[in-house]
Amino acid sequence: MDHPVAGNRPWIKSYPEGIEWDTPIDTTPVHEQLSASCAKMGDATALDFMGATTSFRRLGEQISALAGALQSELGIGKGDRVALLMPNTPFYIISYFAVLRVGATVVNCNPLYSVGELSHIVANSGAQTLITLDLKVTFESAEKLASQGHIKKLVVAHFPNALPGVKKVLYKTLKRKDLAKPKESAASETIVSFEDLIALGRTPTPVTIDPANDVAVQQYTGGTTGTPKGAMLSHANIAANMSQIDKWGCGLFYPPSKIVAILPFFHIFAMTVCMNVPLCSGAQVVMLPRFEMKAFLSLMKRTKPNVLPAVPTLLHALATKAPATAEILAPIEVAISGGAGLPGETREAFAKKSKAILAEGYGLTEASPVVTCSALRVPSKPGSIGLPLPATDVRFVSIDDPTQEMPRGERGELVVKGPQVMLGYYGDEAGTREAFTPDGYLRTADVGYFDEDGYVFLVDRIKDLIISSGFNVYPRAIEDAIYKHPAVDETNVIGVKDEYRGEAPVAYVKLKDGETLTQEALKSFLKDHLSKLEMPREIIFRDELPKTMIGKLSKNDLRADYEKTVKTGG
Repeated sequence: MDHPVAGNRPWIKSYPEGIEWDTPIDTTPVHEQLSASCAKMGDATALDFMGATTSFRRLGEQISALAGALQSELGIGKGDRVALLMPNTPFYIISYFAVLRVGATVVNCNPLYSVGELSHIVANSGAQTLITLDLKVTFESAEKLASQGHIKKLVVAHFPNALPGVKKVLYKTLKRKDLAKPKESAASETIVSFEDLIALGRTPTPVTIDPANDVAVQQYTGGTTGTPKGAMLSHANIAANMSQIDKWGCGLFYPPSKIVAILPFFHIFAMTVCMNVPLCSGAQVVMLPRFEMKAFLSLMKRTKPNVLPAVPTLLHALATKAPATAEILAPIEVAISGGAGLPGETREAFAKKSKAILAEGYGLTEASPVVTCSALRVPSKPGSIGLPLPATDVRFVSIDDPTQEMPRGERGELVVKGPQVMLGYYGDEAGTREAFTPDGYLRTADVGYFDEDGYVFLVDRIKDLIISSGFNVYPRAIEDAIYKHPAVDETNVIGVKDEYRGEAPVAYVKLKDGETLTQEALKSFLKDHLSKLEMPREIIFRDELPKTMIGKLSKNDLRADYEKTVKTGG
């Protein structure tokens, strides 16, 4: 395989023993890899959903049956877009692989998006078929998309069928109000039953895939920089990233490992790390539809998983909440933090409760997603997002001029090239051009640097950078300082307009239960940790800080909150 060349690669000397940067990368399409895994693993457990288990053999049969029905009953074929709108359930996994098997493209949808946001995604992608559940929270949005004419066919799975026997009966009795009634829907003519399609037992017609050019997943960016864009990830992009992670893990994702899937599969991090990699390696995936402490601790006690992909807010909860005891967390050997920067305080608190290796990784939608990661088998440098994965080149360029590479140790924008990087944005040639440097590196909009050993450190997002009196002020540096105060539970810093300085930092803070703290006292504490430019102009205390669906602290919501507060004078 042809690897990009970027001259000196300072990270290679720090690679863990047994891992080679220029190792061959497997780009076999993921659905083909899963078929092989199902044939090899047979009756071994592939999925555990709240106690209901599915064997690899049964998973393979269900994927095949749904793929056959998508072809024969719905006429879905190569190049068609199929939207998935559901939380983590076996239905998601079956649907995802069935869509890929018929040569169609998966369009992931966040169930908590507004109908307006979902309308943009399905309209932009051209998806005319949507697979969802009869949970009201998902079905009502799907129903509206159908009534607007965006969706021509709704495939609806009956959620209680994913549950084990007793829970299924109890759910139908006690949680009946959470279920929609698709047969009584105004969109009933567009609806077909997921279970009925599988019951047909159709055998899919083989489809030829061109891994390098055929789009497997059209993954929409979070929209933090405007309207969400559809990143076209080829079969080779996704398979390459799986191969890179597999080699980086040195066997971590193989049986008898069990991988926790609390992060939602519709998010690129979970899709790759919690679903594709372990299932194609024959490992078991234990999942929950969302994070609730009680349900998670029950899952830990019952299944004793050893790999936990997580976001920092989840790790923070496990590190600081009393019910998550060291004994319950003991089976975890490796926790992989991604999705947002990992605060040093969270790392230290987690280490006091768990002996697991806590490895911070970094990626983005456009890179399928993983670009760098700390070592998964041996300790790594704290505060670093690790080293570039095999076959991945990264460098730092001037924020003002992406053609100018920054010297080692100096801050610049992280840019990346590798087999996992997207083909481009769907229907957006201008956006695609802007996303790459003239020599073909993907621009990440993240600011960071290499240290002397080639480890990558991130400082902040370019868009979150605060320009105060002409100087760069990084919110993450302020957040790290605030976290040092023992009364602080969570914090998030944004930049706001300031007549004198142009922009100034404002900190939102959530305190630990039972703690009290004034703005003056916290500012006094911060004097030893921050410069005058970095000192927040204002500190706003909140009982809760807004988070995205995946659990990242949301600066967008805080910016909107601050604007509203200023306008109302509240």
